[in-house]
Amino acid sequence: MAFCTLLIGDIVGRPGRRAVEVLLGELIKARGIDLVIANAENAAAGSGITPAIYNQIIDAGVDVVTMGDHCYRKKESIALYGTESQLIRPANLPEAAAGRGWTLVESRAGPRVAVVCLQGRTFLKPIDCPFAAVERALEDLAGKAPLVFVEIHAEATSDKIAMGWYLDGRATAVVGTHTHVQTADECVLPQGTAYVTDLGMTGPYDSVLGRDKHNVIHALTTGMPTHFNVAGGDVRLCGAIVTADPETGKATAIERLNVPFAPEDAED
Repeated sequence: MAFCTLLIGDIVGRPGRRAVEVLLGELIKARGIDLVIANAENAAAGSGITPAIYNQIIDAGVDVVTMGDHCYRKKESIALYGTESQLIRPANLPEAAAGRGWTLVESRAGPRVAVVCLQGRTFLKPIDCPFAAVERALEDLAGKAPLVFVEIHAEATSDKIAMGWYLDGRATAVVGTHTHVQTADECVLPQGTAYVTDLGMTGPYDSVLGRDKHNVIHALTTGMPTHFNVAGGDVRLCGAIVTADPETGKATAIERLNVPFAPEDAED
């Protein structure tokens, strides 16, 4: 029987959270989703996460929350990383960093699933090697779960594409996040790994990457500091659905998802 996983791209602010809250339950039912993984590093007013927002996202039906370069932006979230096995930060952060970079969860369909979070190095703050980090993760997870999902939160498409080829045949899927722009290169690689360079953004598209477009344009044209508040229009839930064989761990299909949502409360 096929195993279906929904991977949700960067949740941005209240508009993105509301889209997940309202749309996710029906998507799970309609598409027979067995596991939901969502990136939420922009969930709290566009940067970071809080305990209340984490609980809100889990209560909406998300099974694993992944983070990225803003994982510690909200100080009140740091304690969560030590207690919540469903919340993971990039595995290639220093060993002393709070939290874990990979986790095992039980799916709705029964099979245990492994999820690994990585961060790219190009155009981002210095961080350890994601290739070495994923090797450590796979060694620790060996024999523990037939399905392995790897998210790489990276600015450069080359970082993501290279990771996809590097893990082809060793991961069920490798998906990219961080740029907030959904890419149209979804495929199943030759050895059975589903891949897409970026899942896209779950949030307001009448914006510049989720932020108020007027404020961003003002900052870019004047050079003056401006508050980049979260926008509110043209809200969508974006990501991908990966279908896989739970016996072999190989992907059989990947489908991009772009679902419109009209929130009654868009501002954050």
